[in-house]
Amino acid sequence: MKKDFYEILGISKNASADEIKKAYRKKAIEFHPDKNPGNKEAEDKFKEAAEAYEVLSDPNKKAKFDQYGHQAFEGGGFGGGQHMNMDDIFSQFGDIFGGAFGGGGFSGFGGGGGQRRVKGGNLRIKVKLTLEEIANGVEKKVKVKRKVQAKGVSYRTCPTCNGSGQIMKIANTILGRMQTATTCHICSGSGQILDQKPAGADAQGMLLEDDTVSIKIPAGVVDGMQLKVANKGNEAPGSNSIPGDLIVAIEEIEHEFLKREGENLHYDLYISVAEAALGVSKDIETVSGKVRIKLEEGIQSGKILRLKGKGIPSLNSYGNGDLLVHVNVWTPKNLNSEQKQFFERMLTDENFIPKPEKSDKSFFEKVKDMFS
Repeated sequence: MKKDFYEILGISKNASADEIKKAYRKKAIEFHPDKNPGNKEAEDKFKEAAEAYEVLSDPNKKAKFDQYGHQAFEGGGFGGGQHMNMDDIFSQFGDIFGGAFGGGGFSGFGGGGGQRRVKGGNLRIKVKLTLEEIANGVEKKVKVKRKVQAKGVSYRTCPTCNGSGQIMKIANTILGRMQTATTCHICSGSGQILDQKPAGADAQGMLLEDDTVSIKIPAGVVDGMQLKVANKGNEAPGSNSIPGDLIVAIEEIEHEFLKREGENLHYDLYISVAEAALGVSKDIETVSGKVRIKLEEGIQSGKILRLKGKGIPSLNSYGNGDLLVHVNVWTPKNLNSEQKQFFERMLTDENFIPKPEKSDKSFFEKVKDMFS
């Protein structure tokens, strides 16, 4: 079971953005590969801290984690730091280390010297899901247009920065000779430029191609939630580049009969006066198929029946919500003469005079019970 992100960084849920950053810097320096050469456990902790910081430093991701836990970013192919390698971490968070390890670089990984791996752009798509798919989880195959490196493309060392990704400048100041480093403007810091470009490729050696991506969506997602499929976005030029991610926005298709409220579902059941008086068995629509329920004779309109566990699963694996069946007694609008005579006789019949019992809750009490 994965550790809590707050526990990994040793902070509280109320920690400020600055406190989160400081906590991550402390952990990252403690478990940095340069301080722990060949230590697999330290490397895992280093990546673990990076994953925690990636989520908690982003207000939107942090809010999702606070509400849904790890499953807001997982579900077969989603996630953050677990898919990162060392270059990913330093390309995204290298500025946090300042000068602690040679200006953000690190030896033994990705070439050092300031050269950075270029990451491709993210792609965004919407996936529409039925309530049944949301309740059970689903694997979707979608077609996306991605930028990929053309077959036969090659890159060579940037002659301007000699593959370092940086240009060093020396200036004379009152404090003496000062050396500064700036990102190479020719290769944008990748240390590589285009060498051979196949026919049909753009100026960076890239092509636009159709790709089919398989997305495993966990049960319990909500409308508007965004999931990430790592490395399924656009590729970037360069032999040491890494692809961007595919961001999947969830869109819930409205169900014909069921209304969703968090993890609970609501169903309006309409019955006739005769059915209410005599009792009846009815088939109820649920996300896992139809179920039959029995209504006792004399059931009142407004009665709410709770079918436990027939709602939507919790993203945090806390079980399923419930299905709330709202009983509505349908009053006929058009009566023939015989029917009218029957009801006219019943106007003074004792059995037809309303006599609510103390156990019969009011509408407001029922609403209160629903939300308690």
